Amino acid sequence: MSVEVQEFPCREGHMGLMTLNSPATINALTEEMILTIRDTLEHWAADERICLVVIRGAGDRGFCAGGDIQQLYRSLKGIENPEAAFSVFRYEYALDYALHRFPKPVVGIGHGIIMGGGLGLFSACRYRMLTPSATLAMPEISIGLFPDVGASWFLNRLPGRLGLFMGLTGARMNVTDALRVGLADMALPSEDQQGLLTQLRNERWSGNTAADDNRLFRLLHQLETRDYHALPASHLELHERDIARLCAGSSLTDIIDRLLTARIDTDWWQACIKTMQAGCPVSAWLLWNQLGKAQQMSLKDVFRMELAMVWECARRPDLLEGIRARLIDRDQNPQWSFPRIEDVPQSVIDAHFLPVWDDQTDPMQLE
Repeated sequence: MSVEVQEFPCREGHMGLMTLNSPATINALTEEMILTIRDTLEHWAADERICLVVIRGAGDRGFCAGGDIQQLYRSLKGIENPEAAFSVFRYEYALDYALHRFPKPVVGIGHGIIMGGGLGLFSACRYRMLTPSATLAMPEISIGLFPDVGASWFLNRLPGRLGLFMGLTGARMNVTDALRVGLADMALPSEDQQGLLTQLRNERWSGNTAADDNRLFRLLHQLETRDYHALPASHLELHERDIARLCAGSSLTDIIDRLLTARIDTDWWQACIKTMQAGCPVSAWLLWNQLGKAQQMSLKDVFRMELAMVWECARRPDLLEGIRARLIDRDQNPQWSFPRIEDVPQSVIDAHFLPVWDDQTDPMQLE
């Protein structure tokens, strides 16, 4: 099974455990996996025996690398039903929104690669635990998409324009970075997740959400690593002031110019700038607009806005071309619809923010 579903008795109550189980693809999310997770969560929400839920990924390489890009590419090419691409996103968005609002405690255990749709899933968990190997990123600018699956919500909550920087550059955050800025809550002392699962099974869970939240909060703080100096050194500790300074202002073109000309020579920074230089100009504008619009939006409206953006991305050529160049032919030379950020018409950007769905027309039927 691509998602392994288990239920374990605890000293009192039961724990639901879902394991993303496609290690060969770093647990990339297929439509089948998304629907399995959705259906399982719906069942556990109504099951009085289940008091808390844990979500993790199988294999050594990571929690989840995002959506299944091969499947998406076939859909966009029309080899399969051409509507399938939008359908998968619709299910994924509804899942992540439901997970944000799940009525019982949810613990996400992230290790290794946590990117794109994987970070969307992880960020929707109430308790976000990372192992020392974790690497988090939203690299969609490289394939002609935008930071999606609720990224407008969680990137806007990062300090000092860091969300904008992450989206423009695909910057990779290690476990220390993630803890520093609130992309995760706690760190486990090692890659071994079994100790945490054993502790959770040894507890008494009442089924009262407030009481179980308090018990879980105390337990996780007892388990987290006490020696943060043993974790990888933070990239952001060196660069967060530069990011805040260079990404300030009301002009995206000026911000990008400042980033490109900044004299900062660390390997991490140069990798970020290289990704931005090669990224899709339309994607940069989408990021800029989504973060601005989402500042005053509810979580529900954020997901609706992003789904409208996805619909237009699926209709335009950049997403198909980006996947082809990065992951199919691997020539690393995408031919974007507009070669420079200055060339992108405002009308192209505006088209990504229509339609504006409401409770009557919402294709996800969010509640």
